[in-house]
Amino acid sequence: MDEILLVDDASRDRTVEVARRLGIATLVHAANRGYGANQKSCYRAALERGADIVVMLHPDYQYPPQLIPAMVALLRSGLYDVVLGSRILAQGALRGGMPLYKYIGNRVLTMFENLVIGRKLSEYHTGFRAYRREVLESLPIEGNADGFVFDNQILCQAIYHGFSVGEISSPCRYFPEASSIGPLSSLRYGAGVVRTALLFRLNRWGLLRSRLFARAGASPFSSGPLH
Repeated sequence: MDEILLVDDASRDRTVEVARRLGIATLVHAANRGYGANQKSCYRAALERGADIVVMLHPDYQYPPQLIPAMVALLRSGLYDVVLGSRILAQGALRGGMPLYKYIGNRVLTMFENLVIGRKLSEYHTGFRAYRREVLESLPIEGNADGFVFDNQILCQAIYHGFSVGEISSPCRYFPEASSIGPLSSLRYGAGVVRTALLFRLNRWGLLRSRLFARAGASPFSSGPLH
């Protein structure tokens, strides 16, 4: 059975009111915890509900939800453990309104990560992702950052531990109401991406043992209550 799960990170708009009126399962943080912390709550709740596949989609209409069945099908095929909706493969990021500085940053960081990590992904920074249950159960997600670099950390962890990653082309569109991080936050994110890639390589060479790339065990999630 498919289910929509919304985790509200103490927003100040009517998100929770509208979601509950639509009958969407909704979890609410009492205080803002950050982008990564929001995902941790979402994945924990999804696994507790018995999800075999979890799709993470930014709720701001930047990415088309029509691609969800295709991403799920790729995971169910057994060929991939993680599927990314790539704005770069679609070759329309700039036409969709992606700011030029974000596009350039995306390309530079992706080139750097491919070189350091040894992969050939079109991008590491999409907000449209799908995971098999085993991925979320196996990685030390709770130790990841609570900020935007969480996305990059979980993807690098999945690659490090041998999970297969596939990509599907995904159109995107940017507009004033869509969520986005500013230049300063983008710089912090870029620094976190570089650090994650370097930790990946140092751990791979056996020169460092970072908890970021440890195996989680039975489950990386605590059983604390959600409000």
